[in-house]
Amino acid sequence: VRGRDGDGSRPETPPDGAPSHAGPGTGTATAPRPPMVFLTLSRWIRNRGPNRYWRVQEVLQHARHFRGRKNRCYSLALRVVRRAFLYSTKARKLKKRNMRTLWISRIAAATREHGMKYPMLICNLIKSQVELNRKVLADLSVYEPKTFKSLAALAKQRREEGFRDALGDGGEPTGVFSRMVHRD
Repeated sequence: VRGRDGDGSRPETPPDGAPSHAGPGTGTATAPRPPMVFLTLSRWIRNRGPNRYWRVQEVLQHARHFRGRKNRCYSLALRVVRRAFLYSTKARKLKKRNMRTLWISRIAAATREHGMKYPMLICNLIKSQVELNRKVLADLSVYEPKTFKSLAALAKQRREEGFRDALGDGGEPTGVFSRMVHRD
């Protein structure tokens, strides 16, 4: 068995099994090595250890659906898998942004059918204490047009009469059910 110095000698241990307290530089007492921490993906990939085969297989597995040598050759697969992961990270934020713009355009189209504009509808619904987000409003405009029409009527009434006249006395437009508690 070779020691730490590579000269074929074994590090000496005391006969009773107690730990050695030799000073630094003697080569007999070794501190446990800290675990390896990789701050970047490229450093992690370049680490050559017993797990290298499985790391290569993991990268190739992510590249299986690519065309050409990119799904077989490790160095090419590593590049395209990195790029794909980067695009997928960016796309998660873009998807949220695109869905919000889709909802807003649907609400705006349905609002124009009722003779209003989108900002006026949103502002007056908030003033009327209707707390529906844009996703729900878009679904209502597509699948429940009568409910959306009553919400538009509520927003119109709030705009025309003011908050006290619209909801204060309990005079909601017909077909609108409110959870407001009216105190006399």
